[in-house]
Amino acid sequence: MAKDRSNGEDYTGPLRRLLMGVLLLCLLAIFLVWRIDSPRVERFRAQVTDALAPNLEWAMAPVTGFVNLIRDFQSYQRLSEQNRELRSELRQMQAWKEAALQLEQENARLLDLNNVRLDPRLTYITGVVLADSGSPFRQSVLLNVGARDGIMDGWATMDGIGLVGRISGVGKNTARVILLTDTTSRIPATVQPSGQVAMISGDNTAAPPVEFLENPDLVRPGDRVISSGDGGVFPAGLLIGQIAADPAGRLRVRLAADYERLEFLRVLRHHGAEPIADPSQIVKPAQGGETSDISEAPDG
Repeated sequence: MAKDRSNGEDYTGPLRRLLMGVLLLCLLAIFLVWRIDSPRVERFRAQVTDALAPNLEWAMAPVTGFVNLIRDFQSYQRLSEQNRELRSELRQMQAWKEAALQLEQENARLLDLNNVRLDPRLTYITGVVLADSGSPFRQSVLLNVGARDGIMDGWATMDGIGLVGRISGVGKNTARVILLTDTTSRIPATVQPSGQVAMISGDNTAAPPVEFLENPDLVRPGDRVISSGDGGVFPAGLLIGQIAADPAGRLRVRLAADYERLEFLRVLRHHGAEPIADPSQIVKPAQGGETSDISEAPDG
């Protein structure tokens, strides 16, 4: 047994060295063939490549898969970086939005302190909110100003920033204000910058719907909504809010007034637009001679 094992080991060693030498010679021959710059050798290399390359696809599959995995991982990293950048930009935009809202409120308060008004005919009286209706079916509040203060039905009320509602019912010392959110409220409005005329109809929600738009395609979320002054009930140019879209795609108005904190309301004295009898007098006032002729006419 020992002799057989020793004989096997004696044959195995030389055979292994022989195979190793043959392999090295083959590799050296392939190297030399691949390095020879000759047209014939080049054609031979092309034939060998055409014969072996299709059959080595199975061997290259793991390498190709590994390369694709690395590329996918790099793509995921780029997407993750872009996602972080977008989140950072979104936070900055939210901060800018809050800053814009604060500036808008500050501007409204400054205008209030300076008693600035666009229409010189408009004056106002401020009243304290005594109570609200407390009913989900009727949106109204009660003010501590009434007929003794010259309050009249239909006058507009604001909270210093946006339109809140209109006077509907006047007592001696109190007045009832129907809010824009009430189902009986109908406010003619203009959407800026498109200039579309619409009707803001209350439906007992915090965001009344926009109805009777002539061309809804011209209206976008974020557009400014102001009173149009049609009908002569409200003065034109009062801020109502901004256009928003509900989940169903219906256009609504995000009211500018803070309905959660209605403590003081400003009642605008509005007696309607003064009719123009003679348009020419707007451009050119009457001269003294013409005035004297008119005044002397009754005496003649």
